[in-house]
Amino acid sequence: MGMVHGGRLVAKAIKAEGIDHVFTLCGGHIANIYDGCLDEGIRVVDVRHEQTAGHAADGWARVTGQPGVALVTAGPGVTDVVTAAANAQRAGVPMLIIGGAGPSVNKHQGSLQDMDHVELMRPITKWSATVPETRRLGEMMQMAFRHATTGVPGPVFLEMPLDILMMGAKETDAPPPSAYRATCVAQPETRAIEEAAKLLEAAERPVLVVGTQLRWSPDREALRRLVDRFEVPVFVNGMARGALPPTHPCAFKRVRGSALKQADLVLVFGTPFDFRLKYGRAIPDSAKVIQVDLDSTVLMHNRPVHLAVPGDTGLFLAGLERALPERKGGDWLAKIAEEDRQAIAAMDAEAADTSDPPNPLRVCQELAKFVEEDSVVVGDGGDFVATAAYTLPIQWPGVWMDPGPLGTLGVGPGYAMAAKLARPKSRVILVYGDGSFGLHGLEFEAMARQGIKVVGVIGNDAGWTQILRGQKQIFGADRCVATKLDYTRYEKVVEACGGKGFWVERNEDLPKALAAAFDCPEPALVNVKIGQSDFRKDAISV
Repeated sequence: MGMVHGGRLVAKAIKAEGIDHVFTLCGGHIANIYDGCLDEGIRVVDVRHEQTAGHAADGWARVTGQPGVALVTAGPGVTDVVTAAANAQRAGVPMLIIGGAGPSVNKHQGSLQDMDHVELMRPITKWSATVPETRRLGEMMQMAFRHATTGVPGPVFLEMPLDILMMGAKETDAPPPSAYRATCVAQPETRAIEEAAKLLEAAERPVLVVGTQLRWSPDREALRRLVDRFEVPVFVNGMARGALPPTHPCAFKRVRGSALKQADLVLVFGTPFDFRLKYGRAIPDSAKVIQVDLDSTVLMHNRPVHLAVPGDTGLFLAGLERALPERKGGDWLAKIAEEDRQAIAAMDAEAADTSDPPNPLRVCQELAKFVEEDSVVVGDGGDFVATAAYTLPIQWPGVWMDPGPLGTLGVGPGYAMAAKLARPKSRVILVYGDGSFGLHGLEFEAMARQGIKVVGVIGNDAGWTQILRGQKQIFGADRCVATKLDYTRYEKVVEACGGKGFWVERNEDLPKALAAAFDCPEPALVNVKIGQSDFRKDAISV
């Protein structure tokens, strides 16, 4: 074999992983990798901010199940992607961030954009390292993918100095290992499954809470099989949304808090006892708790449980399904179903309001008509996105993606671009708050230029409402600062970037605008001026 430069070795390692798209903002330190990607048939997708490149790699992983790859240049290229790395770490998403660097021979001499990237990234990644020589590029790429995907998924960072990427090497002198990561997942202990099954059979008011780790399980369908056989109220969050179709008799959205307060047994899968479960206090002390998580350090964090199991969500659910008899949900399931029905009826009553500007629930109800079975819906915002999360019908193979537990605004364009590239035949819908659009709105230029069709819908209430609401309640209406915006015509920004824009102030114009946005070939944005709503009146984000 002849000589190839280091960038070609990197591209070959990416292609060997089955990945055919990478996300980047250009920089001289990483140009050799682009050249290698051209040789290997990997599409290089460019964005307008490195944070978006990182979010796109994150989004690629969520939609495809493969680790995503972001390429960023040295110095500010790496610092710009820090937020995306932190977001992926908190959400448990596998991705590889490759960072350029000045020549290794000039380290600490003040080369352009020279800084200690590896130490910067270490606290917010599973693994952070520098490639020491060209011959080890392929090997260390495989190490990076192994770290990202083994155990609890997460982001990794690999620094590649300019001279190492530019130097040549014979492929025969730089062979990466032929096998480099396990394909098997440890099965849960029989004893743990038997004990959990006994507790479930004995419980009168059991509840299942299932989180994102189901997405990464080798048995993603186990939840549905279990509750088809043994009916229990189920509440899903994160990437587990869609694991049960919205019409499933065990799937509920609106009454999780009430169900947990009444439960005598709660099974928590891949969901830490953080703010979302009130640090464990959302479950009464009188209830027994079974907790299953890939991360053993999460088990019993913030509260004790009766059975703590380090393991895979899907495999444990599958074990339960085999161990349990068939059982209907009975009066308990009927009670939760009635509570959920009443909560939804109240939502529907508010959504029926035809006054202008449109109620946010009505906007989401109209948007729901365009959500197909395989649609990918991205939430990027606060109040309006939280409303959409309760109303839009997601079911697998459809995907829901949102900022997650880090609460990172600006994830939307990257997630959406990656989703459309990964699933070109699926609708990709980007649900926006008007505040979050301002973070990375110019990514619509990257979408338009590269033919990436995404439909964005802004709920425009001229404010950072999720923060403004609490500010009013705590400090008073006359002391609200830094939380008010204008009814800005963001759709005109999209038009200037080569997309289509639609401004809506009246209910009667909304269906036509949405239809036109989905029908046009260009990326589009429907900017909807929304009215006030009591739907989230008690929600305070701290």
